[in-house]
Amino acid sequence: MARFGVFVFALFLLMLFPLRDVQAARFSGEYLLKVCMLDKNGGELIAGGKIACQAYISGVIDYYNMMKSFEDREKMKGFDFCLPDDVSLNEVHLRVLSYLIEHKKMHRQFVAAPAVMMALSAAYPCRR
Repeated sequence: MARFGVFVFALFLLMLFPLRDVQAARFSGEYLLKVCMLDKNGGELIAGGKIACQAYISGVIDYYNMMKSFEDREKMKGFDFCLPDDVSLNEVHLRVLSYLIEHKKMHRQFVAAPAVMMALSAAYPCRR
């Protein structure tokens, strides 16, 4: 529930302080990479980028959890991930960012949500 509050707050902030060059109502892989990017000291490169990045990732996680609760596993086949209870959103951000950098050519033109799902699946596989 706390994550939902952060997501709503992030959306509110984005309405107050819109990011440059927002294209329609979608995040491409390329755009998500831009807003998630950090400098060598861990600071954001685009003002408001960290909160936009983490809000987007949180939204994908929340959607995944909602679909999982409906037991709609067939649609999520190959995208399963299991986040540890103690993982921070900052760590998840870094894992997704690393994946986006490594696979930027593959995801740059497409909606970013599948890239986030693939990054989480690679970084946090479910143990059976």
